Amino acid sequence: MSRRGIIIWVAAALLGTCAQALAKQACERLASLKFPNSTITVAESVAAGAFVSPIPTGPQSAAVSFKDVPAFCRIAVTIRPSRDSDIKVEVWMPTQGWNGKYRGIGNGGFAGSIGYVGIATVLRQGYATASTDTGHASPEGTDSSWALGHPEKVTDFGYRAIHEMTRIAKVAIKAFYGNGPRRSYFGSCSNGGRQALMEAQRFPSDYDGILAGAPANFWTHLFDRALAGAQATTRDEASYIPASKLSTIARAVNAACDAQDGVADGILNDPRQCHFDPEILLCKQNDSAECLTTQQVATLKQLYAGPDDAKGHKIFPAYLPGAEDGPGGWGAWITGSAPGKSLLFAFSTGYFSNMVYENPDWNYKEANLAEAVQANDVKLATILNATDPNLTAFKARGGKLILYHGWNDPAISALNTIDYYNSVIKRMGARETDAFVKLYMVPGMQHCSGGPGPDSFGQNGPTQNADPQHNIQSALEQWVEKAIAPSSIIATKYVEDESTMRVNMTRPLCPYPQAAMRTGTGSTDHAANFVCKVP
Repeated sequence: MSRRGIIIWVAAALLGTCAQALAKQACERLASLKFPNSTITVAESVAAGAFVSPIPTGPQSAAVSFKDVPAFCRIAVTIRPSRDSDIKVEVWMPTQGWNGKYRGIGNGGFAGSIGYVGIATVLRQGYATASTDTGHASPEGTDSSWALGHPEKVTDFGYRAIHEMTRIAKVAIKAFYGNGPRRSYFGSCSNGGRQALMEAQRFPSDYDGILAGAPANFWTHLFDRALAGAQATTRDEASYIPASKLSTIARAVNAACDAQDGVADGILNDPRQCHFDPEILLCKQNDSAECLTTQQVATLKQLYAGPDDAKGHKIFPAYLPGAEDGPGGWGAWITGSAPGKSLLFAFSTGYFSNMVYENPDWNYKEANLAEAVQANDVKLATILNATDPNLTAFKARGGKLILYHGWNDPAISALNTIDYYNSVIKRMGARETDAFVKLYMVPGMQHCSGGPGPDSFGQNGPTQNADPQHNIQSALEQWVEKAIAPSSIIATKYVEDESTMRVNMTRPLCPYPQAAMRTGTGSTDHAANFVCKVP
């Protein structure tokens, strides 16, 4: 290296060291920030690859590697908007390469922990970001025992914590960089999708663009439906459908309906067109894994149909046939590995005992469904439901909303999201709605991801192709920042997972009510051989 080169290298190193020192000082000075009803507990500069998750157990364990996380400023805040509130928030801001944007991260299930994996993923992409535990500590997402006797914590979980997180994050970002974010985004799925819609409805100034996946926005009736399913599957020993029979049901559904869309690929393009009759699986002689008993047929019919209220109206939309089998199918969510061992069973029984009735001895088997529906709505609908179709304020400030849902979601019926989308159209008009809301239905996808269909389109983080045609987050940002509305988005099915980068199938996702229709005789594994049309 020449003398001049050495001088340049030394100067660059000194400048880098100086920049790091200045960033460290700027971060640590944030400890003196004052927020209403809040206390800053951490203000530290974290070197690249040095972060270690403080969560020792649970779904985001310390075993997760953060070695590739760039240097950032970490702020931890405790917020107490009520005497019983204890909302933990963390704001992460990249030391270098900030893209000028903020992205808030939501929570699945009953929340209860900071989403370190989520904010690390977003930070790597250059965003300032934040996450919250929504006001309680619980490493297991199905646990709601924290709510017993704590109505203010239920309110924090319902809508207050995400808004408080957003308020704190924007102030911290401005204090650290000297400027607030030029654009703010929020994206999440399931309960996080409910949080997303709650933000658009209650706090329309918080975010410019919102991505809401499989939203649990009709929360009270979702859990009414789950309670009915818990009663149906455990009514007696004979009513239970074991996991060993789910593949039989899935095969029968595909045999009856798969080819209806013109492509026999194990994916139902629109399961509403499938009129599968469980009676065809009735055992002709002895019980086996290849058939259903009379009691199991009755249970399956009840699960597909769902319960009605006293006036004969559906309490919550029906489960749709398709993708019953597989790791993310009915065995995980609805029927379970054994009676009473499904996720929806755990969610619903804990919810009613801790939140609705506030009685740990409440017995789900003895519950009257009609009475439970009424008690649930009276007590919690205004706190937990995000069903308001009036998004006028969000639209007026230029907000954009993208909804998505897997057609074969066994946790939350895909019809629920269609119902909400249609309610916005009814309230605001089709033309007005289309100017700021898009809905994408994902054939063959289960809850947020998984299932036989292409299930990777940027909803869970970066994709192999980050352009707006392959990444729904990029499509949202392009819509907000350049006024280019998204059209079709290419979803990908990887052989195992996206880390392998081995593509198995691609298929376009179409703005609802359009659907992907095959154009000719080309391979059904390639998106280029499909076009979006209204069926």
